[in-house]
Amino acid sequence: MPVNHTEYMAIAVSEAEKAALKDEVPVGAVLISDTGDILSRAHNRTIEAVDPAAHAEILAIRKGAIKLNNYRLLNTTLYVTLEPCMMCMGAIVHARISTLVFGAKDPKWGAAGSLYDFPNDTRLNHRIEVVTGICEEDCMKIIQDFFKQKRKHVATD
Repeated sequence: MPVNHTEYMAIAVSEAEKAALKDEVPVGAVLISDTGDILSRAHNRTIEAVDPAAHAEILAIRKGAIKLNNYRLLNTTLYVTLEPCMMCMGAIVHARISTLVFGAKDPKWGAAGSLYDFPNDTRLNHRIEVVTGICEEDCMKIIQDFFKQKRKHVATD
């Protein structure tokens, strides 16, 4: 059965929009099983949760692990609107997620090929398939619009 990456990424984008409404950096994530079932979905909540680790990916991984009652998320795919950072890529590797699909690259923080390249680091004991550029324009637009709005508020204050 072919996977419809666009369909799942659209769900991640809707999660990112929820984050933006809360004035959180708009990143969304969706974890799916190998049968295509949604295991979890999440968005950034670092401010709301007063937790620097409350990134969308970490929250989706935690919820998925609870749902599966297993800290290893074998044969799962994680969809994220923005390339994961080092912390999130570390969690993705530890969770043994099979595939990472993300929309927009993050040249300042990305650890899936931009700044760091965890998936291709042979020193790590788990390999992750990475698919990039899914709904890239939508994913990039939501983050760019968020920061443009932030800069506009700073300029008027």
